[in-house]
Amino acid sequence: MDTMDNLEKQLICPICLEMFTKPVVILPCQHNLCRKCANDVFQASNPYLPTRAGAVTSGGRFRCPSCRHEVVLDRHGVYGLQRNLLVENIIDMFKQGSTSSSSKPEPEKREEAPMCEVHPEERINIYCVTHALPTCSMCKVFGAHKDCEVAPLTSVYQTQKTELNDGIAMIVGNNDRMQGIISQLELACSTVEENSRRQKTLICEKFDALFTALEERKQSLGQRVTAEQEEKLGYIRGLSQRYGAHLEDSCRAVATGITAMEEPEMALFLQAAKPLLKKLTDAASTAHLDKVEPGYENMDHFRASFSRERQALSAIDFIHDEEEEEDDEEGVDVDPAGSPAVATATPSQPIPSAQTGSLPSAPKTASTST
Repeated sequence: MDTMDNLEKQLICPICLEMFTKPVVILPCQHNLCRKCANDVFQASNPYLPTRAGAVTSGGRFRCPSCRHEVVLDRHGVYGLQRNLLVENIIDMFKQGSTSSSSKPEPEKREEAPMCEVHPEERINIYCVTHALPTCSMCKVFGAHKDCEVAPLTSVYQTQKTELNDGIAMIVGNNDRMQGIISQLELACSTVEENSRRQKTLICEKFDALFTALEERKQSLGQRVTAEQEEKLGYIRGLSQRYGAHLEDSCRAVATGITAMEEPEMALFLQAAKPLLKKLTDAASTAHLDKVEPGYENMDHFRASFSRERQALSAIDFIHDEEEEEDDEEGVDVDPAGSPAVATATPSQPIPSAQTGSLPSAPKTASTST
């Protein structure tokens, strides 16, 4: 009998917990299921697949309830699984052996049934459908359930056991679907992080290009100021050298005049006086020397106002869907895969060049008479 009991345990379906019923299908993992149970598990795992007459007729997948191995079905569904004729034959032989052995007298096995709490001498043998509670016959006849609808325990037992099995299969399918959704969500998180890193890199590249353009513009404007500075300094220094040379000539004329004043001989003095007076007159005159015009050294005409540029930089933002994309190098980048890339941060207005004055023309000489 122990051998038969062990054999019977090997012939129990892991879904319905009953002995396999024909036909028995063998899964790719070598585990067995009733075809009906396999169909129920498959429908629970694939609730949106088309069915016909309660049977799935298209491909799909589900997991083996014994080892969780994934079973992939073709378009025939569970009807495409191979039948396990060996197990079916063993079941037939087991049932025949059970029938023949049942003719022999065996000690009757009585399962201990729970007793009614209200009538301790009565076993619980019926089910109150109204209150969804097992009870005894005395409660139905004389007790609290005399006006209730009742049913045999066996029928309610089989019904609720089937419902429980169906619920378990449904939960198994739901768990598989939720695991798949969790995997998809984790993949979506990784994709979001990767896309974020890529778009941050693009934004940094755009800002670096903007910084480079600003630096180049700053150097260009600085070079213009430096060029006018060198021009003015060259002119002023040249004029200073000319004035210095004229001053030396004047000093020499003064020294010559003082020496002539000490000459005691009148004839010699008169011979040198006239040309000396001419030198003194020329030394006193600066008519041939240029003079710097008032404000010539001023550099205030190099003025720059960046209020509009500052507003434009403050208005840098991403391009929205309703805005038209500008067709220039500062526009929106789209990756090769065709997915919408984040809009590059671009100023709403191009940065104009600084407002500067033009270099002054060559200074005009101002002549003065002495």
